[in-house]
Amino acid sequence: MANRIVLNTISYHGKGAIENIVPELTARGYKKAFVCSDPDLIKFGVTKKVTDLLDSASFAYEIYSEIKPNPTIENVKTGVEAFKKSGADCIVAIGGGSSMDTAKAIGIIINNPEFADVRSLEGVAPTKKHAIFTIAVPTTAGTAAEVTINYVITDVEKKRKFVCVDTNDIPEIAVVDPDMMASMPKGLTAATGMDALTHAIEGFTTKAAWEMTDMFHIEAIALISKYLRAAVDNTPEGREGMALAQYIAGQGFSNVGLGIVHSMAHGLGALYDTPHGVANAIILPTVMEYNAECTGEKYRDIAKAMGVEGTDKMTQSEYRKAAVDAVKKLASDVGIPANLQGILKDEDVQFLSESAYADACRPGNPRDTSVEEIAVLYRSLI
Repeated sequence: MANRIVLNTISYHGKGAIENIVPELTARGYKKAFVCSDPDLIKFGVTKKVTDLLDSASFAYEIYSEIKPNPTIENVKTGVEAFKKSGADCIVAIGGGSSMDTAKAIGIIINNPEFADVRSLEGVAPTKKHAIFTIAVPTTAGTAAEVTINYVITDVEKKRKFVCVDTNDIPEIAVVDPDMMASMPKGLTAATGMDALTHAIEGFTTKAAWEMTDMFHIEAIALISKYLRAAVDNTPEGREGMALAQYIAGQGFSNVGLGIVHSMAHGLGALYDTPHGVANAIILPTVMEYNAECTGEKYRDIAKAMGVEGTDKMTQSEYRKAAVDAVKKLASDVGIPANLQGILKDEDVQFLSESAYADACRPGNPRDTSVEEIAVLYRSLI
């Protein structure tokens, strides 16, 4: 079976990258941008860094900010109507996964109106046209939504998240500027950074992993291990390193999928509104231990990438433990809780386990699982 790689047509990286947004829009003849950004980014002036550039160039735009941290079906529906009324012909998505996921769904539905029922986009939807032309500008170093073919929407009514996978949703242009991430508070920096690490480790060990995606993932693991602590301390080097690391991780996992860490985290986000990166970070070491027997020598590579010395002389059990311990140490260093106490309620475990098993990320997990085994994993974290 052939392996497939889908990436942005163009991406810009580094300080000042946002200066390329207006030239890219005008060169293509676009006239008005639909700017998707969440309320906090607008409140704290982060979105303004981009809209100031649009203003200076007299480029018309309209802002849409009815976006929740875990974007809902309703956020998408109101966004579609707002786009239609705006007269815009392109999208500029500014934010973390919430803004970009919302923008992806809006862009897909505008050009594929037969999918106006947002739930119909779940899984691999057979859309025919690419989404509205989109430039994605991340403000967090974690989700890599600017380079992925995935987006996640929350179904409030059914208390679940669903994953949409569609090559037609990838933004044509990604603008990864660490200056857009400089105002992230420590907690969000830590959570999104651990989300990126989870992407890299799950993508590295998923059933569909292959040489090209392994290359992306192992480099991302090394960069995150090197730069996340510094990013939490808000150093320029840490911000720039994490901006690159999370994008590289996205280049990989978008093309090979993830595993049950994400499946389990999605349920926590839908039911309790738990921050996605925090949920991933707490669950990751436990699932790594669970999956270890199905990962060959890959945990040796993970441990080495995370700076563990002497991995070449370790036994299999030693390097697998070293990899898990390195993840736990990084999570602890950046302030991630060690378990789900105070978050997860035992009476919800069955529902969450069934939801995780049905999640689109679950089939990629290196170890085949069951609802019952997922429930054991959840309960081990209470």
